[in-house]
Amino acid sequence: MSDIEIITFGCRLNAYESEVMRQHADAAGLKDAVIVNTCAVTQEAVRQARQAIRRARRARPDAKIVVTGCAAQIDPARFAAMDEVDHVIGNQEKTEARTFKGLGLLETERVKVNDIMSVTETAAHLIEGFGNRARAYVQIQNGCNHRCTFCVIPFGRGPSRSVPAGEVVAQVRRLVENGYAEIVLTGVDITAYGADLPGDMTLGKLVRSVLKLVPELPRLRLSSIDSVEADEALLAAIAEEDRLMPHLHLSLQAGDDLILKRMKRRHSRGDAVRFCAEMRRRRPDMVFGADMIAGFPTETEEMFASSLAHVDECGLTFLHVFPFSPRPGTPAMRMPQLNGAVIARRAGELRDKGVQALRQHLAGAHGRRIQVLMENGAQGRAADFTPVRLRAETCASAGALVDAMVRGHDGSALLADEAPMSESDKKL
Repeated sequence: MSDIEIITFGCRLNAYESEVMRQHADAAGLKDAVIVNTCAVTQEAVRQARQAIRRARRARPDAKIVVTGCAAQIDPARFAAMDEVDHVIGNQEKTEARTFKGLGLLETERVKVNDIMSVTETAAHLIEGFGNRARAYVQIQNGCNHRCTFCVIPFGRGPSRSVPAGEVVAQVRRLVENGYAEIVLTGVDITAYGADLPGDMTLGKLVRSVLKLVPELPRLRLSSIDSVEADEALLAAIAEEDRLMPHLHLSLQAGDDLILKRMKRRHSRGDAVRFCAEMRRRRPDMVFGADMIAGFPTETEEMFASSLAHVDECGLTFLHVFPFSPRPGTPAMRMPQLNGAVIARRAGELRDKGVQALRQHLAGAHGRRIQVLMENGAQGRAADFTPVRLRAETCASAGALVDAMVRGHDGSALLADEAPMSESDKKL
C-alpha cells in the first residue's frame, strides 16, 4: 500500500484537487497518511465521509488522518471532534505546498481552516497526471457568487475567482504532452469564468483559446454549466469546434417555475427548454445531462410532475438525482419540509425516468460509428459521454482513442466492436 492514500468524495473539482494534494504530499515527503477530501452537498455525503474516516483509522491505526474539502471547511469543529482525526485543513490550505511541508515536519496546527470568503484568487497548479491516462481535469475557476437557497457550497468554496487563461492553456498543454487525449475544464461555476479577470474573458473565449493554442489536443470537455450564463462565444464554439465534445451537463435542479423561484435559480423552465433546443439546432449530436433535486420544500405532486416532464421536454439523457437534503445555514432549511418517504419516492421516480431516457438514447445509437476513449479494460466513453463496452479481446490502453461500430446495448452502455476507419471514411 502506498504511504499516501487519498479518499475523494464529490465533484470533479475535488478529484482535481486530490491530485494537487498528492503532488504536494509527495514533494513534502509526507509518510503514512490518509487524506479524506470531503463533500458537503448533502447530509449523506457528510455521513459517508465520516464513515470513511472511521474505516481508514481501523485499517491504518498508525497513519496520520487528514480531513479536508467542503464539509471540513464549513464545519471544521465537527471533524476535529472525531477521535480518529489528526488534522483538519481548509479548502484553500489543502492546495498550498506549505501545508504539506508543515504536516511532514509536524509543524501544522491540528485545525488549519481560514475564512474562505476572504480568498480572492485561484492559483493554477501544474499537475503532471492523474490515476490513469483516460482523461485529466484542469481547474479554471473556483467558488460561486450566487446564493441558491438549497446550496451550502459557496460557504465551502468562497467567492467566484478565475484562473488566468494563459495558465489554463499551459496546464492543458502539459497534460497533452504527458499523453492525455481528453481534458475536462472544471470548477464550481465555470460559466462565470472570466468575470473577475482583466479584459473581456469568458468561458467561450477560453475554450477557443485552448483549442487554438493546443492543436494537438484531441478532446476538450466541459464539466457542469449554468445554461443561463452561457455566452455567445461558447454557443458558437459548441457549434463549430469538433474537438469540443457534444455533451453538456446542466445545473437545472427542477422543472417547475415556482420551485425554481424558491430555489433562487436564475432560469425558468422555458429558458431551459429553449437552451436545449437551440444547442441541438447548432449541434445535432448534442447530449445533455442534468442535476435534479427531488422533494424540495413546498414541492407538490403537480410541481414534481413538471420536473418529470422536463426530462422529456429538454431531451435529457443522463440524470444526476439528489433527494433534497436540508443544509445548515441555508434558506431552504427554514422552509416547510416534505416527509422523507415522499422525498425518497420522488427521487426514485426521477432516477427511473433517467434510466428510461438513457435506454432510449442507447437504442438510437445502433449501427453508428463512434470513437471511444478507453478508460479501463474494454470500457470507455463515446464523444457524447455515453458509456461503451467493447469486446473483451480489444487491446487498448487507458487513454487510447478507438474507432468502433455500435452493435447494441445492455441497458446501461453501448456494446460495440472495434472497427478502424478506412481512408475513405476519414475523408467524409
